[in-house]
Amino acid sequence: MFLTVKRRNIVIVLAVAIVAAVLMSAVGATSTAAVFFGKSTRKIPVYGVAVEGEDKVIALTFDAAWGADKTQGILDVMAQYDAKGTFFLVGFWIDKFEQQTKAIADAGFDIGNHSRNHLNMPKLDSEEIRAEIDYVNDRVRQLTGVTPTYFRAPFGDYNDRLLTVVEEQGMVGVQWSIDSLDWKGLSAKQIYERVVPKAKSGDIVLFHNNSDHILDALPMVLTGLRANGFRFVPLHELVLTGGYTVDNNGIQHPANQAGNKVNKAATAANQIKRICAEEQ
Repeated sequence: MFLTVKRRNIVIVLAVAIVAAVLMSAVGATSTAAVFFGKSTRKIPVYGVAVEGEDKVIALTFDAAWGADKTQGILDVMAQYDAKGTFFLVGFWIDKFEQQTKAIADAGFDIGNHSRNHLNMPKLDSEEIRAEIDYVNDRVRQLTGVTPTYFRAPFGDYNDRLLTVVEEQGMVGVQWSIDSLDWKGLSAKQIYERVVPKAKSGDIVLFHNNSDHILDALPMVLTGLRANGFRFVPLHELVLTGGYTVDNNGIQHPANQAGNKVNKAATAANQIKRICAEEQ
């Protein structure tokens, strides 16, 4: 016995599948929350950036919470490769190393906010979170004249409450797409292998300013990435602060890209209506 299916039904099923696929790629986390077919999901920080064109850019970031012995060395190595990056500083680190904080800014690096006390931020209430962020912003502004734009949560732990406060401060939550795991005592070669073969344009790489082998690994990483055509940029040259969406994988897109996809979905929906009308 054969089952007969009308052409109209087949076309509708296929068209609906196409529209769903377009919407799934277009509608993700916005700068306020992720949305999936009308249902809100949790907020998502930026893990990486969708980069169009042939220019290959990558952001090297260095978290600083304990120790500063290698900070100037990092700046010197980066300068040798004409590379800029971003340091995420903890408040008590800034208080202890004011001159290094100024040196980072003077070298043309971005300074991001890594909280005052390196606590598990999701466990704090909104006022406590705001105090942690405000303290670092104020200290960086006092020492460098520039207020941080980007916030990175200690331990990479975040929740909606934290990201809401970050947004209210006019800042962008930033994580990373490649973790060097340098803090685990990995050798320079192991750090290289965790970063260079995986790197793609728009990636944000996590290092730590005082990890055991950062000064040995950094020249290798920079050499390898440059050989692969990468240019090294601070976050302000990569991560947007407005007019963007963040998809469910944490990848930031200019808002017009999502808008274009939604327009395509609307066009497909109109085509479904036309087909249905023709089949009636």
